[in-house]
Amino acid sequence: MTTRDETDPLGTMPVPMDALYGVQTARALRNFPISGLRPLPAFVDAVVHIKRAAAITHRETGRLEPRLAAAIEQAADEVLAGRHREHFVVDPYQAGAGTSHNMNVNEVLANRANELLGAARGAYAPVHPNDHVNMAQSTNDVIPTAIRIGALALLAPLVEAASSLAASFAERGEAFDDVLKSGRTHLQDAMPIRLGQEFAAYAHVLQRALARVQQAAEWLRELGIGGSAVGTGVNVEPAYPALMVRHLSAATGLPLRVGGDRIALMQSMGDAAALSAALRGFAIDLGKIASDLRLLVSGPRTGLDEISLPAVQPGSSIMPGKVNPSIPEMVNQVCLQVFGNDTTIAMAAEQGQLELNVMMPVIAHNLFQSMGLLTHAIVAFDQRCVRGIEANRAMCAYWLERSAALATALAPHIGYARAADLGKRSVREGVLVRDLVEREQVLPAEQLARALDLRAMTEIGVPGSLAQSAPPAVDS
Repeated sequence: MTTRDETDPLGTMPVPMDALYGVQTARALRNFPISGLRPLPAFVDAVVHIKRAAAITHRETGRLEPRLAAAIEQAADEVLAGRHREHFVVDPYQAGAGTSHNMNVNEVLANRANELLGAARGAYAPVHPNDHVNMAQSTNDVIPTAIRIGALALLAPLVEAASSLAASFAERGEAFDDVLKSGRTHLQDAMPIRLGQEFAAYAHVLQRALARVQQAAEWLRELGIGGSAVGTGVNVEPAYPALMVRHLSAATGLPLRVGGDRIALMQSMGDAAALSAALRGFAIDLGKIASDLRLLVSGPRTGLDEISLPAVQPGSSIMPGKVNPSIPEMVNQVCLQVFGNDTTIAMAAEQGQLELNVMMPVIAHNLFQSMGLLTHAIVAFDQRCVRGIEANRAMCAYWLERSAALATALAPHIGYARAADLGKRSVREGVLVRDLVEREQVLPAEQLARALDLRAMTEIGVPGSLAQSAPPAVDS
């Protein structure tokens, strides 16, 4: 490998000749060979957007020569279009605050800008990574701002995917609205429910969880850019924060706001932690739903077998014909990863000291990973599983008629104690509740038929009650 020598305040070291990054990035590569991971695209994009907006802002204020600003802007546009991605190389587990990542971006944009102006890589003239690309910035306000922008950029595809998944569950709920089945609590027989009600509830659960994510994300729209080193704005022009927010909003399409207290926004990672907590809440609900589907599809001969899922791959390397709930299993694993990421983010957010939280790189990586994983998992869950779910109507009816909980519907007519005795006898004698109560002539035939109306048990009211057929009048 051919190299070039570059110098920083610590001395001189070789940098690969074809690298757009420079000496400080090379030091980070040597210091942090930790995970073998590269920065996530959302993290790169967010910091590049900040550098681009800063170049435009400083051109407008007259602080940066127009031709230098234009070269930085063009270099940034190339990166945002997908070029030069192989030059963003700093491990997510790096020095605190994200200085290495910030300098990686500064060096790449400076070297590419100089190339556009006819200069060589590594010369840092006329564009310098610190003096020009990083003008009026500090890692300490760039990285918190990048976390906010990156998370908000990832929010839109997550919302779209989750909304589509909820809609698919709602559609399946409508399709299954006539399918009566046994409810289960404690994994034991419970009162009847319609399969459509279960699926409609899944849709509502996801909608509520998504709303909490969106509410938490609103706090991220307030940016602390312009806080510089400690939030006070040293070396920053007064017009800079508002201009930066304007240009960042225009470039990203995100509705952003100028931070009211840039010191607070630098000190605290609470907003990022709150979004992560909301993502964890979403993952809790999503994982529970995936687990429910795994239970409902269990079998097909020794489980519930109340639904069928699309077969996406063979389920066993030794048992021929076996098909597993592969997509829900993947979803469960993603949710577990999100739980772990949230724990890391919460602990890292608490580890801030005084004016800065130096754990921001791991916060950014875990937050962006959670959002990306959830989005991709939700899309697969929706398209490869939920839309193709079918009801096994025969098995739903089979289990429902055998539920000992049906005796509950008799309690308002014959009392809890006698209904409980009938339920226990049904199980002990291996006879259906319906057959047992008919044999025992517990109620007159007509009243018994109304009391054991399975559809009526899935709606509010008292099955078999004379008042059930005459709903109360409502004053207009």
